[in-house]
Amino acid sequence: MKILVLNCGSSSIKYALYNMDTREVIASGGAERVGMAEAFVKVKLPNGEKRKIMHDIPEHTEGVKFIFSLLTDPEIGAIKSLNEIDAVGHRMVHGGEKFAKSVIINDEVIKTFEECSDLAPLHNPANLKGIRAVSELMPNLPQVGVFDTAFHQTMPPYAYLYALPYEVYEKYGVRRYGFHGTSHRYVSKRVCDFLGVDYEKQRIITCHIGNGGSLAAVKYGKCMDTTMGLTPLEGIMMGTRSGDVDGGAITYLQKKLNMNADEMSNYLNKKSGVLGIFEQSSDMRELEDACARKEERALLTLDMYNYRIKKYIGAYAAAMGGVDIIVFTAGVGENQPSMREGAVEGLEFLGVKIDKKLNDTIHGKEVVISTPDSKVKVVVVPTDEELMIASDTMALIKG
Repeated sequence: MKILVLNCGSSSIKYALYNMDTREVIASGGAERVGMAEAFVKVKLPNGEKRKIMHDIPEHTEGVKFIFSLLTDPEIGAIKSLNEIDAVGHRMVHGGEKFAKSVIINDEVIKTFEECSDLAPLHNPANLKGIRAVSELMPNLPQVGVFDTAFHQTMPPYAYLYALPYEVYEKYGVRRYGFHGTSHRYVSKRVCDFLGVDYEKQRIITCHIGNGGSLAAVKYGKCMDTTMGLTPLEGIMMGTRSGDVDGGAITYLQKKLNMNADEMSNYLNKKSGVLGIFEQSSDMRELEDACARKEERALLTLDMYNYRIKKYIGAYAAAMGGVDIIVFTAGVGENQPSMREGAVEGLEFLGVKIDKKLNDTIHGKEVVISTPDSKVKVVVVPTDEELMIASDTMALIKG
């Protein structure tokens, strides 16, 4: 069975075509600058070669159409006919309280998903464009929606509600939803397979640390809490997002900086976090280089970044009555040893000990980086959200 995974953002379309018989990626790439000048598609060929193809992409339908043409291209394509594709799985960002699991997409699902668009005005409409583009090009092809928020729907009310007047939850759905759910679900299950332990008997803290980042507390197979909230702004310090900030500080700054709500949202989402403190870049690799040069602001930024991750690890260990496994994943989590070390430093009282020499050598591999006598297993697990989407899609189509 061949499954195409699509991730349509506001100005991008990422894709991966899987042969699910072998779980092999047979084609992948992404369109960028959709709706803008100088749009292009990056393609990874079966031999590992990467190619950049300039192509006018005024909107998502044209982007999906062009991706379909590349998949069947005689020179660089992976399949001879689009009829070889058995289904398409879509990354869907915000399902609100409407979706607690992946679903086969139909008119009713689309209508319900549209009702969640106020909660993710940049992402949900783009996801819908991808669905409609596929429907236009291949009307009979089954499509499945896999929601970033679904995994977190097991959170209890005391964890997901804000201490705001209850009516704003009833009227507007203001509550914690969480994101990166597909990644948290994948790595929390994968680490148990890797360690050979029962998923439903473990207390796991998953740390999805990339340019955007979140942690989740997974107790006995269910998400109990997560750091992102109504939007992906809340939680830990991120590349350009502030993470947790006193609401009073936000209203104070709005007045001082004479900003409206949209300007303040942009300030918090795109000008804060690592970029806001370090000021030179939001790229953690550049931050590390500056730390190696002992630049004071860089060292402060990294201390702030690591401290906030460690604080949530401690909080989630308390919330679950302990922790058995800590997982690091995503771009920074998989590839930045200094962050992993800094995030668990001082947690020896919980029984956490990492092998610092081993940790320093690990980049993007599945490895236990804790010492043999550590009471808590600390593990690096590369995430694979696309494979999770493809697996859900196959299961639903077969079912």
